[in-house]
Amino acid sequence: MTWTTPITVRSYELDALGHLNHAVYHQYAEVARVQGFAAAGCEWDGLIKAGTAPVLLQSTINFRRELRAGDTVHVDLVLKFSAGKTFHADSTITKLDGTVSAEITCLLGLMDLTARKLVADPQAVLAGHGLDVSVLG
Repeated sequence: MTWTTPITVRSYELDALGHLNHAVYHQYAEVARVQGFAAAGCEWDGLIKAGTAPVLLQSTINFRRELRAGDTVHVDLVLKFSAGKTFHADSTITKLDGTVSAEITCLLGLMDLTARKLVADPQAVLAGHGLDVSVLG
């Protein structure tokens, strides 16, 4: 089962064409990252207090179907770790009828806020702060 969070499109998030502004898709993915980390046992505030913070390095969106005011979507979060200092946090924005509206792929690192450098093993540090990736599917 994939973890998701519901979001309803608000009228002030629309562009001149009447559909969701492209930048808001990034915001929806950010909501999913923050809430997903919390659901998996790792609050971002706790990370920051401990001197680390997730940092976005790259984000790519594939737009599939438009969203309009009042549409409710589910935004999921899937974390993918490999060896190295970076990891992926990917989201799919899906309408209630199952139509995929957008796919968002993000590359992140975990920054040591004192050294201002990425930590060598972000998965281990996040696990040490309670992150249970199995909650996120």
